[in-house]
Amino acid sequence: MDLNDPTITLPWGGQTLHYGPALSACAATLAVLVVSAIVIRLAHVFVRGVARALLNRENLEGTAQELSAAELKKRQDTIETLAVNVIRFFVVVIAALMILEGPLRLDVAPAIAGLGIAGIAIGLGTQNLVRDYLNGALILIENQYAKGDVVRIAGVSGKVEDFTLRRTTLRDQDGTVHTVPNGQVTVASNLTRVFARVNQDVRVAYGTDIEQATAVVNRVGRELADDADWGPRILEAPQVERVSALGELGVTLKILGTVRASEQWAVGGELRKRLLLAFQENGIEIPHT
Repeated sequence: MDLNDPTITLPWGGQTLHYGPALSACAATLAVLVVSAIVIRLAHVFVRGVARALLNRENLEGTAQELSAAELKKRQDTIETLAVNVIRFFVVVIAALMILEGPLRLDVAPAIAGLGIAGIAIGLGTQNLVRDYLNGALILIENQYAKGDVVRIAGVSGKVEDFTLRRTTLRDQDGTVHTVPNGQVTVASNLTRVFARVNQDVRVAYGTDIEQATAVVNRVGRELADDADWGPRILEAPQVERVSALGELGVTLKILGTVRASEQWAVGGELRKRLLLAFQENGIEIPHT
């Protein structure tokens, strides 16, 4: 019996069947499948380690420090799924070509050429889609923004209602929903990241005692910070920073303070209301046209 060319003789007719090539083809196919499975499994381990390292570094040193463990886990799972699916796709395609061309001895050159032409056409047509997914993954890794943040992206602003690797959905103050492909996000301005500034310009008429006006503004800021309801929202009491301009209508005072990011609009509105009342009580005139 020749091990390199094993045969079997049928009991009827004396026919001899050569099964060596079939065994070799099966063994080669099995080897390709086993190696492919191992590569995909190793890809899981490798991608998980890389994603964990990237997000842990961003959590310790970058802008993801305020994210909860559940949010970090969700981001890590999303990145892992995307990367593993891409690797699995290429491994499966390469394994299929190896099996077809190797053990099955099929001429796959025309098919590869056709796939190459089709791939170029599909690539040109879907390059924006690929860019959306890649940019979405970077937004996740770098924690540029997350669901619930108020952001300005691609010329629109609003609260992030939904976020996927392909697109970001915003709702503005008018209630309009904007869907922005992530590939169009070149600059992302997050308005609700950790803290924000109360940045208010107040104009008083010429002839006003600037020292008195400054004292009134600072007193209102301290009272707001000491208020039981508003105090927890304020990190640094609003106060006059400087005289920022001398205009035709009056003197402009620059008021700055630090608040919790999501409270900047509410605190700013309450500050303006209290300033208006305080100016009226102290005879400080606000010029108008």
